[in-house]
Amino acid sequence: MFEAVGDGVGHVRYVVDGAPTVRAVTFLADVLSDPVNAALVGGGGLAVVLAMVAFLRYRPASADVRALRNSLWGYREFVPWMLRLAVGLPLIGAGFAGYFFSPAVQAPTRVFQVAIGFLLLFGLGTRVVALVGLLAYLASLAVRPELVLASEYVGGFLGILVLGSGRPSADHLLKEVAATEHTVYGRFEPIYPAVERFHGLVKPYEQYAPTLIRVGLGFNFALLGFWEKLANPGHALEVVEKYDLTAVVPVDPGLWVVGAGLTELAVGVFLVVGLFTRATAATAFLVLTTTLFGLPDDPVLAHVTLFGLTSALFVTGGGPLSIDERLGVVLDHSPHRPATE
Repeated sequence: MFEAVGDGVGHVRYVVDGAPTVRAVTFLADVLSDPVNAALVGGGGLAVVLAMVAFLRYRPASADVRALRNSLWGYREFVPWMLRLAVGLPLIGAGFAGYFFSPAVQAPTRVFQVAIGFLLLFGLGTRVVALVGLLAYLASLAVRPELVLASEYVGGFLGILVLGSGRPSADHLLKEVAATEHTVYGRFEPIYPAVERFHGLVKPYEQYAPTLIRVGLGFNFALLGFWEKLANPGHALEVVEKYDLTAVVPVDPGLWVVGAGLTELAVGVFLVVGLFTRATAATAFLVLTTTLFGLPDDPVLAHVTLFGLTSALFVTGGGPLSIDERLGVVLDHSPHRPATE
């Protein structure tokens, strides 16, 4: 039914090897030529659009939504910790598992990645460590393009660079000791004044952390949805067959692939532009959870960063330079108070 033309690249290759790929346009046309499939895809897209329009027009459960946003405002101080966990834990796991950022790139980089991961978890020299990790990833990406599959690390590293370590962290503890009068450490600590000056320079840009996170995360979701499923559906079809996913939701295997691809692509685009960011982050978390339980031998560690970043966005919302900000459906970005509607 499908014509093989090449080989796809994606995280589905972690669980399926050697599957043929199929011509994307032929595949999509074949799937959507079925009236039932076309109705389900079109109906699903229309339902999402109508739900967004209805929310903006009628604001259902507005008091509940406002209470949720105001509560999440109080969690923002923990976002740096969430980012450090989201990036540090999978780096430690990658080091011990023998791959470099992505399971698609096997490399003996245990010491480097474990060191970066532990320092991020401790929150020691956090911004410097995040910069080293980001530069290492970007330099390696130029040599191993398949590392683009782990592009969510860019958003994670940039978020940490902007926000710093937060608390609890070793940086915060050392700062408090250094700033206290008559302490031995404060008397001999050489870099505290320079660090404080740097923090002062970075502080005005802290508000852009959600923007950096959602663009990095959104790009990754859009890439995976488009490239590994819609543009190269062969491996995804093998995943559907291997795990008998049509027994979970009884639809055509091709519709499984198209539906998953369009969902991930839409999640990615919505995150990049900052449209209904919290709802989109919740959808992304659901997609990741489905993957976790639906593909039992999929490497969970490879998705920890995605889980962590989506959780952070659920707390922060879209941030500046987002459609949400223009529509007024996110928190006010004033550093003093949450918005009221």
